[in-house]
Amino acid sequence: MASPPLLLLDNISVTLGSVPLLSGAALSVGAGERICLVGRNGSGKSTLLKIASGEIAFDGGARFFQPGATMRYLPQEPDLSAYADVHAYVAAGLGPNDDEYRVRYLLGELGLTGDEKPANLSGGEARRAALARTLAPSPDLLLLDEPTNHLDLPAIEWLESELKSLSSGMVLISHDRRFLENLSRSMVWLDRGTTKRLDKSFAHFETWRDEVLEQEEQDFHKLGRKIAREEDWLRYGVTARRKRNVKRLAGLHSLRAEKRDYTHKLGIAKMAALDSATSGKIVADFEDISKSFGERQIVDKLTLRVLRGDRLGIIGPNGAGKSTLLKMLLGQIEPDSGRKKLGTALEVVTLDQSRASLTPTTTLADTLTGGKSDQVVVGEQSRHVIGYMKDFLFKPEQARTPVGTLSGGERGRLLLAVALAKPSNLLVLDEPTNDLDLETLDLLQEMLTDYPGTVIVVSHDRDFLDRVASSTLASEGNGKWVEYAGGYTDMLAQRGEAVAAEKAGKKAAAKAASTPAAPAPQLRKMSFKEQHELKTLTGEIERLHAELQKYEAILAASGLYENDPKKFSTASATLAALHGKIEAAEERWLELEVLKGAG
Repeated sequence: MASPPLLLLDNISVTLGSVPLLSGAALSVGAGERICLVGRNGSGKSTLLKIASGEIAFDGGARFFQPGATMRYLPQEPDLSAYADVHAYVAAGLGPNDDEYRVRYLLGELGLTGDEKPANLSGGEARRAALARTLAPSPDLLLLDEPTNHLDLPAIEWLESELKSLSSGMVLISHDRRFLENLSRSMVWLDRGTTKRLDKSFAHFETWRDEVLEQEEQDFHKLGRKIAREEDWLRYGVTARRKRNVKRLAGLHSLRAEKRDYTHKLGIAKMAALDSATSGKIVADFEDISKSFGERQIVDKLTLRVLRGDRLGIIGPNGAGKSTLLKMLLGQIEPDSGRKKLGTALEVVTLDQSRASLTPTTTLADTLTGGKSDQVVVGEQSRHVIGYMKDFLFKPEQARTPVGTLSGGERGRLLLAVALAKPSNLLVLDEPTNDLDLETLDLLQEMLTDYPGTVIVVSHDRDFLDRVASSTLASEGNGKWVEYAGGYTDMLAQRGEAVAAEKAGKKAAAKAASTPAAPAPQLRKMSFKEQHELKTLTGEIERLHAELQKYEAILAASGLYENDPKKFSTASATLAALHGKIEAAEERWLELEVLKGAG
């Protein structure tokens, strides 16, 4: 007989004012389960987790927590004000039989001493203290709301390892794809007030979600109606996203290949590149620059060249000097030594993680337009503010909403909208992924792909760097910075992080040395037929999408089902077949691209 769950939420409903937030949401967590709770910003994830923890009440439904079990909840905004120091706050979370040693161990791993006073803590330090308090008792159930917020990459990777070592049941809310992929075993998707569950890891979630949405879209078509919730399809854009992903993957592969070739040829091409600087080809050119503050070396003999169109990712632990490096790239501070040259006619737009540039009392529309009209000037074109808002997933009725009432994710989207409306050829983003949900991250990646200028981004989000960076500048400690072609995963491979795997392979080879070895498999090169197929596939995909749009327009016609059921049925069947053909063609395109890269 299966053991009862540690926690069970059934048919939970919550109404805010007259607006239902949750309507029939459910959550069941058993011992040792690792569940990731995902959904858009504002969908009610944190509210559901607070209900699970017993922090807040609910309007309808039932909550069960197994008697005698222990639970710890990590809130997004912890309150340490009642404690003398951080150690006292963390230790207060221990139970009667818990080990005091865990407190010191966790504080040390999270970069805290325990002597810090709550009043002097930054937001990030308060979050790390709360994380230590939550993990110290090793409870039966952990409820973690955005545990990676304000953590740098080493701390995120440590946290992954720590959570994997625990036997506790877990419910995680996070927008960090790589974190979810590495930890999840089941997914709960909160969408429009209700929950759906997938008993697979996050690696399978987005494909499953898209299939659910596509089936829902087809059901709407069968009923002869337009999509009832247009903004949801605007957010997910299932078919359109697949098409854009093909384009984005091809463009990023091209950029990375150019960066690898350029880096390889840097020594002999140096003079020619400098000669072309006046044309705007070079954005920043550093040669052996160094920067120190007192005895602390921030940058030590860095040589770096940023070219027009580059997507440079910058990573490093907190305190490594990323902000100092950015200021030198922007010409705001000078290096102590070395040669620095910035490109001509740079128009820079920066997006910082503090979001201090937003005025809480100003409406969303006035923030975008400056309050002078209902038009937003984007590049050389004027657009109505409502249409521009929709590009960033805002509803028309939010136009007069004060900025101060927006969620963290919505404020992040608004800052992106403001930044991308300004004329620029250099976009500098400091932790742009903070508080953004998965769909907004997709939107941001697409916008960066389409941005015609140069992008410099500081981020601790490994998946985001893999998706957008053409090269990655990584801190190696003691002021040493090294540029690697590609994103975060490419950086690890080039850095030699796979040493352990190589050693394991050598041991296995030595063990099997007495056995005759099979011939090593050779990487197969593309045949002429496959090369031709790859060249023609892009055009075929475009043709299929054009045909798809034609049949979507037919089905969108008012009264089609009532006036011509046969035509409606034929068009629906053709549309479904086209979806299948497009998916098969795009999957084949990706297979051939991988084979092309391997060759």
